[in-house]
Formats: sequence, structure tokens, C-alpha cells
Amino acid sequence: MSRTNFEQLLQAGCHFGHLRRKWNPAMAPYIFMERNGIHIIDLNQTVAAIDQAAEVLKRMARDGKKILFVGTKKQLKELVAQKVSAVGMPYVIERWPGGMLTNFPTIRKAVKKMATIDKLTQDGTYSNLSKREILQITRQRAKLEKNLGSIADLSRLPAALFVIDVLKENIAVREANRLGIPVFAIVDTNSDPSNIDYIIPANDDATKSVDAILTACCDAIAEGLAERKAEKGEEAAQEGDEEKVEKPRRERIRKVAKKEETLEEAPAAEEAPAEAAEAPAAEAPAEEAPAKPKRTRKAAAPKAEGEAEA
Repeated sequence: MSRTNFEQLLQAGCHFGHLRRKWNPAMAPYIFMERNGIHIIDLNQTVAAIDQAAEVLKRMARDGKKILFVGTKKQLKELVAQKVSAVGMPYVIERWPGGMLTNFPTIRKAVKKMATIDKLTQDGTYSNLSKREILQITRQRAKLEKNLGSIADLSRLPAALFVIDVLKENIAVREANRLGIPVFAIVDTNSDPSNIDYIIPANDDATKSVDAILTACCDAIAEGLAERKAEKGEEAAQEGDEEKVEKPRRERIRKVAKKEETLEEAPAAEEAPAEAAEAPAAEAPAEEAPAKPKRTRKAAAPKAEGEAEA
């Protein structure tokens, strides 16, 4: 079943493109017609593109991957923050920090610095600083929170990038292309779709238009997260059942092993005294054996003297 329909997108104004003089010829396949000098986007292709993108996003969320949303337009900041934070995904609504993807370790250091400042406030180190130092640290913390607070939980590179207005976020798109990160984007008639992996042709300026598309995509992500949670619950239940079955089995094996050990120890204990009794008996003949040659030597000596006298 389709996540959106033609009428819903029409009412949201997704079909309005830019003026003809601002268009990009690469968007010609997605343009339905021109009216009063304005290009009209083909919403049938938009519906199909939203469904395709939503399914891919759902699969990524089910696999536990992160999707980074980028929308720095003034009229869209609150909308993006509200929709994306509801599904627990990172987002950028302030100025895109250059090198955020290509120089990700440096960005992570800045995020760790923000966490270090939070520790200072909890440890009581703040009270030992002067007012000027406290003011500087507070300002630095506020600046970091404004620019990087929404990506504090992003510990590694995102699995995908969702961009609103490709023309404005061209740096983010280029960084993602350089690293091989797939890009989902709402592409208007004045943008170049050649660098986008999943194109959603629609109006990227109107709040209602972006709201309709983000709602469909975020709902798909929420479904993927719910399926992931359900799979984990089933795995945990299966592990618990296996443990219940294995525990009695292990106890039975241990009991059998103990019985076998006791049976093996009993014959060994009986054989030990018998070996101890046989040991002295074997030693006695060994001591008597050297005494016999001595007697023969003493008896042979007088006979030799008597023969000499004769």
C-alpha cells in the first residue's frame, strides 16, 4: 500500500516547481508541464519515489543503522527537528560544518569536549574557576550545543544522508558522494539530481510539502525500529527458553559424571592395600639371594687346604 497519494501531495503543494528560467535541464524527466512560467512536477513519480525511499529507510532502521537528516532552511528547522527527533535519528538544522563527514574524527572531538564541560559542572570544578572563565566555558558550551548537539549520539559515520534542498546543501552531498554514503533528497526543478541515489522530486521550499514527505519517511523509520525491537525481544525469549531447557540437562550430566568418578575411585582404593602387601614379599627374596654364595665360598676353602696336605 502506498504511504502517500496524489491528492495528499497536491494539497500540500508538492507539485510546484521553480520558474522556467531557473530550471535545471537534468530535471526534465520529472516535470509534467509548464504553466504561467512555472514548472509543474509529476506527482505520480513523486508518490513512487517516496514509497521506494521509505522502504529502503525502513530496512536501514531495522538493521540498526543511522540516517542523518540535513535541512538548514529557516522555515524548515523546527519541522525537521520535531519529526526526526521523534524517531531518534541525528539531524543538522544549523549551518553545515564543513568536513563533518570527511573529517568526522575532528567533529567527534568537539562533541567529546562538550561532554567534558558537562562533567566539570557535575564534579564541582566549576566553583573553583573565576567568573570570566565560567562565562567563556558557558558560551563555548552553548555554541557547541547549537551546532553539534543534535549529532551528539552519532558515534560513527551515518549509513545514509537525507537532504532537503540539494542546491543549498551541496557541500553535504559532495562529502557523502566522496565517502560512498547513499543520499536521499527532496529535489526541486532548479537542482541537479545526478549526485542523488534516491530522488524525490517535489517542492523543497513549502513547509507543507516537506512535512508530507518527512512524515511518510519518518513513519517508515519508526516501523523499522519497532520491528527491530520486536526481533530482539523474540531472540531474548528464545535464549531464555533454551536456558531453561539446558540448565536441567547440565545438572543431569554433572550428576552422572560424579557417579562415574566415585565408581572409578572405589576399585582404585581396593587395589592400593593389595599392592602394599605384595611389596614386602617381593623384597624378602631379593635380600636372601646374595647370602647363598657366601656359604659356598666358606665351605670350599677347607677342602682346598686338605687336598694340599695330601
